[in-house]
Amino acid sequence: MPVAITTPGYRYCHKVNHCLSASICALSTAKKPMVTPASSSGTPSNAGAFTTIKETVTFEKEIKKSKFIAIAGPISNEQSAHSFLNQVKDPRATHNCWAYKVGDQYRSNDDGEPSGTAGKPIHSAIVSSGLDRIMVVVIRYFGGIKLGTGGLVRAYGGVASECLRNAPTCLEFLKVPMGVEVPFDLLGVLYHQLQSFEVEDIKQDYDTGKDGTTMVSFKVEFDRAEKLEEAIKANCSRELVFYKH
Repeated sequence: MPVAITTPGYRYCHKVNHCLSASICALSTAKKPMVTPASSSGTPSNAGAFTTIKETVTFEKEIKKSKFIAIAGPISNEQSAHSFLNQVKDPRATHNCWAYKVGDQYRSNDDGEPSGTAGKPIHSAIVSSGLDRIMVVVIRYFGGIKLGTGGLVRAYGGVASECLRNAPTCLEFLKVPMGVEVPFDLLGVLYHQLQSFEVEDIKQDYDTGKDGTTMVSFKVEFDRAEKLEEAIKANCSRELVFYKH
């Protein structure tokens, strides 16, 4: 039986000032592209939400005296994938093969197994599951019997699929960077709305070039961005300048 282990894991612009442009640009360039781009994930893309696994799960199976242990966990980017790999891999094992997927970006590694017999079938299992922002590491302890290329593909892909099939999942919404210019006297009204919509990373910038006005930037769930904007406009009762990336 699989064992579950919990682990501590946009677009229009009415008007853009220099300060917000620099801020949004920094957000865009902060993400390092992963090494291997996926030309086709095999699943329909969703710009606002994705399904991932809630926690780290494991699945173990013995195949012709070799022990295979699949460990899957949620990740957010390439850096967290490397951290997850370092956390779960076993240097004493014969092979620590892996694959991960974050949106249209992915990487995989055969770790000494014949090319295409381990990392690729693990990645295929991820794609077939319909899950995103996850990593699967399959650890193999060689039992003395060679499986052949076909056997390896079935073994690595099979244990990865079983691991993900039994994993608890959840729907996650992407965060959209937004900003709005507001007069000082409306800050209280604005912050009340931001709290109601549970936004994150709230920042203020007073260098707007306009007296009595500040720029407030934040992140809100993709599917709530439009409703938040409407709520702010309705409660502030005056024309405001919004920015989205």
